[in-house]
Amino acid sequence: MADASQPEMQFATLAQQEQVARLGMWVFLSTEVLFFGGLFLSYAVYRGAYPEGFAAAARHTDIVIGTVNTAILLTSSFLVAWGADSIKHADGRFGGALLTGAAFLGLLFLGLKAVEYSQEYREHLIPGLDFAFAGPQFDAALLFFTFYFVVTILHAIHLTIGIAALVIVARRGARGRYGASHPGPVTGTALYWHFVDLVWIFLFAMIYLPGRSGA
Repeated sequence: MADASQPEMQFATLAQQEQVARLGMWVFLSTEVLFFGGLFLSYAVYRGAYPEGFAAAARHTDIVIGTVNTAILLTSSFLVAWGADSIKHADGRFGGALLTGAAFLGLLFLGLKAVEYSQEYREHLIPGLDFAFAGPQFDAALLFFTFYFVVTILHAIHLTIGIAALVIVARRGARGRYGASHPGPVTGTALYWHFVDLVWIFLFAMIYLPGRSGA
């Protein structure tokens, strides 16, 4: 087992290693904000151009699955915050169990999303695969579902990466690899997971609520 009190060979001190890790994660998350921000801006432009069509298309999404998945990710964020704090305070086994639980919730989210995709496949709502939408809003609905699948698949990819990171950090945390003097990987993984959850909250509001809430 590696000595958590010693920095990696490329760093002079453990404090320097932690500072570099935090800076690197924030820079990475900044690029992610720009990436998803561009997608959200595109959605806003087209929704402004076709408000009725986007509202009509949004009503074909499964609000129940979307709401349950939102609750799942919010719960997972709570577990990640609790688990990361436990690991930092030398309770690695408990913290690792909490992070593992959050990873399981992430898998549950992906499973429910797969169920939702299968429903949309049966309803011919996947662009490029015999897309069908009754009424005069066909073009706007096609734009909506193109955005829907692009961003939700990208989100699922990010979530899968987060699940893998949680499992790795949970195992190493349970073995005492991290602590108050070496929280970098735990903090970075927690920040990434919270960011992915935050992206989903925006997606939930954009995808599931139009046409239902008066938005």
